[in-house]
Amino acid sequence: MRTTVIRINQSDFKPEELLPAAQALAAGGLVAFPTETVYGLGADARNARAVRKIFEAKGRPSDNPLIVHISDIEQLESIAATVPEKARRLMEAFWPGPLTLILPKAAEIPDETTAGLSTVAVRMPANPIALALIRLSGVAVAAPSANLSGRPSPTCADHVIEDLSGRIDYIIDGGSTSVGLESTVLDMTADSPVVLRPGGISVEMLKEAIGLVGVEKAPGKDGNAVPKSPGMKYRHYSPKAEMTLVCGEPERVADTINALVAENRAKNRKTGVLAASETQMSYAADVVLSPGSRQEPEAVAAAIYRCLREFDDQGVEVIFSETFPEEGIGLAIMNRLKKAAGGRMIRV
Repeated sequence: MRTTVIRINQSDFKPEELLPAAQALAAGGLVAFPTETVYGLGADARNARAVRKIFEAKGRPSDNPLIVHISDIEQLESIAATVPEKARRLMEAFWPGPLTLILPKAAEIPDETTAGLSTVAVRMPANPIALALIRLSGVAVAAPSANLSGRPSPTCADHVIEDLSGRIDYIIDGGSTSVGLESTVLDMTADSPVVLRPGGISVEMLKEAIGLVGVEKAPGKDGNAVPKSPGMKYRHYSPKAEMTLVCGEPERVADTINALVAENRAKNRKTGVLAASETQMSYAADVVLSPGSRQEPEAVAAAIYRCLREFDDQGVEVIFSETFPEEGIGLAIMNRLKKAAGGRMIRV
C-alpha cells in the first residue's frame, strides 16, 4: 500500500487541504492524524470492515476497544444510547479536550469498534486539524494511537511514518502533539464514575467538576475479560529495551541506578537512564535522557514517549528510570511508565 503524507500548518491551514484524507475515511480507508494527546489512526467508526483494518495495520488484539472521535455533540445521538447528566457536565467542562467518556453504545456502532462490549468510548479532540478532518469526512472516527501495537505512542508524524508507512492510506503531519499522553478514560456506566486510564484531565479536575470519582487501581492484568478501555489489559507504550523503574529517596535511587548501569555495562549491554532534569547529571549510562523538570509535569508528560523512542533509535538494550509524583498528570505519567516497564520496579 502507498501511504501519502499531507503536511499541515496547524495554526494556519485551509480545511480543503484535508479533503483527500477525509474522502479516504468516508470510503473506508485509514488515516493517521494529530490530536492534542497523541497521533490517532482513524477509520469510520460505523464501518466494521474499515475498523478491522485498524487492528490489522497495528497488529492490535481484537478484544481491545477503540475510542470514537467526534467533532460536535450532535454526533453523540448515533453513538451513545444514553448520556447521563454528569457526562454532559463533563463535556461542557472539558470538551474539546483529553477526556474520553464510556457510555452505553447505540445500535449503529458495530462490535468491531467496541470489542463486543455494550459500551462505547467517545471523545472530542482539542486539535483543529482533527476536528476539521472529522467534520469533512462526515463520519465519527474510531481511532487508537497510530503506532504498532505495544510501542510507545506517536507524538509526531515521524513516529507514525516509522511504524505505519505502507500500512495505511494517509498520514497528516500536523506537528508535535501538546499533551503527549493519551486521554483520561472515565467510565460513566458504573454506579459512580471510575477512571480506567489516567490522562490529560486529572482526577482532581474531574472531582471538582462532578464530585466523587473512583480510580481503577490494577485493571486487566490477565484473564479472558474484555477490557472496557484501551490501555487496560495488554503490554503498552514499551520501548524495545527492557525497562525497570527505581523508586525511593533521590540519592539512593541514583546510587542504585548507577550500580545497575555498571553491572549491565560490564556485560556489554548498552544502558539508558530516564531522569528528571534536576538529577540528569547524576548518571553515567551510555544514554541519559530527560523528559523535563519535576516542577513542570505537563512538559514531562509531553516528552515521555519521545524519550522512549529515542532510546530505541540509539540501540539501548536496558533502561533504568526514575519515578515521578503520582498527583495531577503525574498519575498518568506513572501509569505509562509502569506499563512501559511491564510492572518492573525496584524500591530502595
